[in-house]
Amino acid sequence: MTYLIKEIFYTLQGEGSHAGRPAVFCRFSRCNLWTGLEKDRSRAICQFCDTDFVGTDGEGGGRFATAAELAEAVERQWPSDSRDHRFVVCTGGEPLLQLDEAAIDELHARGFTVAVETNGTRLAPVGLDWICVSPKAGAELVITSGDELKLVYPQVGGDPAQFEHLDFQHFRLQPMDGADVEENTRAAVQYCLKNPHWSLSLQTHKYLGIQ
Repeated sequence: MTYLIKEIFYTLQGEGSHAGRPAVFCRFSRCNLWTGLEKDRSRAICQFCDTDFVGTDGEGGGRFATAAELAEAVERQWPSDSRDHRFVVCTGGEPLLQLDEAAIDELHARGFTVAVETNGTRLAPVGLDWICVSPKAGAELVITSGDELKLVYPQVGGDPAQFEHLDFQHFRLQPMDGADVEENTRAAVQYCLKNPHWSLSLQTHKYLGIQ
């Protein structure tokens, strides 16, 4: 298959359980909950997305004809003098529209731990090392187990309590960004304090001014 990639870049993971960890981000183009075009946002299942995943014109992005070509592009972003602690985050858009076992195998062959950040509406391929699911209210969740469930909060119809029975190691609440981010952060803090099943996740990359 041809992999459509918006961008590939090296940074620190900004949120969730791996916050602060050096990582290559491989952002897949396309999503099944929104086209990514502002003219369609009001009709999207997910209307609060803050990521540009349209096209293949970002840093390191493009069309990759094979899994090996994609893995090589990811590897080029990692510091050339180090093979230790290699970590790639496959994100989007919705990466599970494209990410497959062939790509995972090629990344493993280059020494990468492979993580995915997904909306959980598509089954995950075999071989992933870390599965982070971010549920979206109104979308059917088919991945019900994994390493981390990271819920953007608050969402109408997305009460955190409805996810607590799922089989995840970590449960994170992440304040919804936007004009109300300060209010949403206070609400998320209070929810975590009252419901210690949940921990707070902050988008630290935005505070640091990095990708």
